Amino acid sequence: MPSPHPVKTAFQGERHYLTRGTAAYRRASMALFLSGFSTFSLLYCVQPLLPIFSQEFSVSPAESSLSLSLSTGFLALAIVCAAAVSEGLGRRSLMSISLLGAALLTIATAFAPNWQLLLVIRALQGLVLGGVPAVAMAYLAEEIDPRGLGATMGLYVGGTAFGGMSGRVLTGIFAEYHSWRPALFLIGAIGLAAALGFIALLPPSRNFVRRPGFDPRFHAKAWLGHLANPVLPFIFAIAFLAMGSFVTIYNYAGFRLVAPPYGLNQTELGLIFTVYLFGIGGASIGGLIGDRIGHFSVLLFGLALTAAGTALTLTAALPSMILGIIVLTAGFFLSHSIASGLVGRLAHGTKGHASSLYMLAYYVGSSLMGSAGGWFFAINGWAAVVAFTLVLLTLAFISACVAQRLAREKT
Repeated sequence: MPSPHPVKTAFQGERHYLTRGTAAYRRASMALFLSGFSTFSLLYCVQPLLPIFSQEFSVSPAESSLSLSLSTGFLALAIVCAAAVSEGLGRRSLMSISLLGAALLTIATAFAPNWQLLLVIRALQGLVLGGVPAVAMAYLAEEIDPRGLGATMGLYVGGTAFGGMSGRVLTGIFAEYHSWRPALFLIGAIGLAAALGFIALLPPSRNFVRRPGFDPRFHAKAWLGHLANPVLPFIFAIAFLAMGSFVTIYNYAGFRLVAPPYGLNQTELGLIFTVYLFGIGGASIGGLIGDRIGHFSVLLFGLALTAAGTALTLTAALPSMILGIIVLTAGFFLSHSIASGLVGRLAHGTKGHASSLYMLAYYVGSSLMGSAGGWFFAINGWAAVVAFTLVLLTLAFISACVAQRLAREKT
């Protein structure tokens, strides 16, 4: 196995990066793909089961959605703490514990005897999963050669897209022919296998320096330091706005497609999640192109592509509607892979803290903007949702332009 490539900088001393083409680089890339896949399949696997939960546990549709919203809410909170914990526990150790714990909790969900316990387990699952997203980006930024970081980050984001698709599609189909309990058990078992594969493949950290104990002042200073960085807050804004727009479209497209003139059934609607495959391609290709022609250029293109796809969904024809969803999905994941990689490039030290702020903005945008889109849908239907989403994407595009200018001024 070729040894990692040592790089010496004035500020960091000698750093032993994993370089493209080596076995260790390939192992790290595949491990992070598995972590993204496992995290998002376990997180979103309950989404197609909400009507089943409502019927079986005699709860309202709004109450049934708590099985997802509690997980994402606790995930957002946990992400902030995960970076601090990983400084003492270690990146690899925290991610391993998180993936194993979340998979086992998903299996436990399959045996929940009542609605209250199911919600408790799902909340705990979100809390546990917080150890993966922010820390994964920090690991990549610390361990991967910057010349190959975009490609690896793209593969990780591609794993999240594949996991988000698989969790929704597999659970929905399996539950239709069996029941929701075996479906969740299956997803939990797949997540457990992915966690074990992650542990076996991921190389130990070489550039991470453990900080024993917990120093609140250190962590507060780290977070405030990243917020004081002139560029990073605009990258965090992009995460908030782009994810908010993406979730808004997916939240309310279903309402449009089950109504006339489309009248899709639940199976047909669920299969639309297979367009996440285009997100995998967008994330992977975006990272590779960004390493070659410039990350901000690809980021701006991805946001413009997301907006174009969103506008295309206004057409009445079903094929055009689905094509619009495909285009905006590819554009969003392309943008997300580039923006998340820029956090690692632009952060000065404590990259885990910077990543946690990015992911916090990402999930808060999902929660707040995804809910706000419902107000627009109630006012004027799909046209209002698209208008709202295009405003968010315009603001994200402006944020990217400002971040690009500020980054150039710093170099």
